[in-house]
Amino acid sequence: MASVTRRLLRELQEARKGLNEELVSLAPVSDDDILRWRAVLRGPSDTPYKGAAFEIDIDIPEQYPIKPPTLTFVTPVCHPNVHFETGEICLDILKTQWSPAWTLMSTCLAIHVLLANPEPSSPLNCDAANLLRCGDIVGYNSLVAHYTRMHARRLTP
Repeated sequence: MASVTRRLLRELQEARKGLNEELVSLAPVSDDDILRWRAVLRGPSDTPYKGAAFEIDIDIPEQYPIKPPTLTFVTPVCHPNVHFETGEICLDILKTQWSPAWTLMSTCLAIHVLLANPEPSSPLNCDAANLLRCGDIVGYNSLVAHYTRMHARRLTP
């Protein structure tokens, strides 16, 4: 557990440098539990998520970084690769493609990229994926914008 704590404290120090703060803020939920973190992702520009903030819970196993963390959206997100009710995220680096080279910040940045680049062939939200599969980009963007307005925290410009 000591090596996990050292690694996470280094990651926290990097996160506090604020290099990616315009996209992601990241910190432990409390000083008492280094294995539970919370991230806030800004919606990618040029997407219907723009101007919104999305919270993600991060549960870190004691075997981190050998085993991946579990990241779950707290904010309901309409996206083909996010389960709308549970917040589960379908992303290969969270499962089979995990590597200890990934950090919590780089993982959150990968999720940020996923928001702008959905993969409709492995959906957790079939309605959103079907719109993309049918080529209905206007319908997809409208649906995403609607749910983003309903559920996400709006950021002030």
